[in-house]
This record gives sequence, structure tokens and C-alpha cells, in this order.
Amino acid sequence: MKLYIKNMVCGRCETAVKLALEKMELPIISLKLGEVELSRELTENEIPTLRNNLEILGFELLENKISQTIEQIKNLIVELVHYQKDQLKVNLSTYLSESLNQDYSTLSKLFSDNEGVTIEHYFIAQKIEKAKELLIYDQLTLSEIAIALNYSNVAHLSNQFKKVTGFTPTHFKKMKDNTRKQIDSL
Repeated sequence: MKLYIKNMVCGRCETAVKLALEKMELPIISLKLGEVELSRELTENEIPTLRNNLEILGFELLENKISQTIEQIKNLIVELVHYQKDQLKVNLSTYLSESLNQDYSTLSKLFSDNEGVTIEHYFIAQKIEKAKELLIYDQLTLSEIAIALNYSNVAHLSNQFKKVTGFTPTHFKKMKDNTRKQIDSL
């Protein structure tokens, strides 16, 4: 049985969900961002208990197909931007279509209708948050950050950064209150 879980966006989230499932003695086959596979179906009594245990931790058990698909799109983008080391070999629309075995126009409309933002804007927001993180860490140059985030050049990154944040990357780096957003709030 596959379960889809909202707000599961990092390694610590995976650990928290795993502990919640183990506490209920649910047999886990696999666990990754936003998705858990169990070796058996949940009983009628286990579903509300699991839902409640996840909500206490800040997660949500997704039970309808639309919510599951949207969360899968978000998790693929988060994984791509924040955790994958290799550059994407195809464009984002192809990557999402192939990963989810659905037509991109269908995914795009579903996402926009339910999230109020396009997939592209969500992807850009994730990339800018990653850029903020890398700027704060101060271990890479702006050129290296542009390359790491698959921008064609520094100017493209800088322009998008300013559109989203209102600041240039250099100004953002100098700010004392250079706050970042949590991934699950984007």
C-alpha cells in the first residue's frame, strides 16, 4: 500500500515519519520524500490514528488523488533543487511527465488550479531559496551558485533573484536579516 504525505520535504521529515510508522508497528517497504510504501493495507482503525500522529508532527496524510499528484510534483521539484547533485538532462516538463507518467499540460493545469501558482513559478521559488541558502553559507561564488542551480549565467540568476526577493544576491548576502523560507511554505 502506498501512502502520500504532505510536508515531508527533508531527511529529518523522513526520520520523523519513519518513527511514527514504527511506533504503530506498520511494516515499511520503502520511504522517500512524500511517499511511503507499506507491505500491507491499513485497517479502518489505523487510518485515523496514523492521520492524527502525522498531524501532530506537522504532516498530512493525503487521501485524494489530486492532492497526491500535487504533492508528488512538489516533492520531485524539492528533490531536484535541494538534494540532487546531477544536472537535469531534460527540461522540467519532460522530467515531471516521465516521473509521474502523465501529460505535462494536465499536471500543469492541476497544479495551477489547486496551488494558485504555476509549476514554473514554484520551481523558481525553490531555486531562489536554494540560492539564499548557498549565499548565507558563503562557500560558493555567485558564478558557482549559478552553475549549481543550472542557470545559463550569473545575470540570469541575479535577475530572477531580484524579481523574487526584491534584492540583488549581493545585497541579500550583506543584509543582517537575510531570512529564508521553509521549503514546505513555498
